[in-house]
Amino acid sequence: MISRNVLGGRLEGCGIDPVTGFYRDGCCNTGPEDIGSHTICAVVTREFLEHQRSIGNDLMTPMPAYRFPGLKPGDRWCVTARNWLLAHQAGAAAFVVLASTNRAALEVVPLEVLRQHAVDVPEDPGALAT
Repeated sequence: MISRNVLGGRLEGCGIDPVTGFYRDGCCNTGPEDIGSHTICAVVTREFLEHQRSIGNDLMTPMPAYRFPGLKPGDRWCVTARNWLLAHQAGAAAFVVLASTNRAALEVVPLEVLRQHAVDVPEDPGALAT
């Protein structure tokens, strides 16, 4: 079965450096074992990463046992819909790549809210570090 994005098209890849996704396939694919719904393709910012750490979701510290390298601003990562929404509500939402965000995210976050943070990923994500 082909996964669909929030725009109704085929789900595009989110990131391979580092390799993201619940299944570590580079996409925000989901399934019954993905209890957290890692369905939003985020381009993380420092503010988002600090917010996540403040709610107990440290995305900056490497955890090799889980094949997790730790993130830095500008990285693309499949984040849980719930935690992204919490960041949005706190004014710290990460940017969102809609074509790479799984349609399942809409069960938690309305499309209108995702659109507010939509971004085309630039060739050089260094500007997102601020």
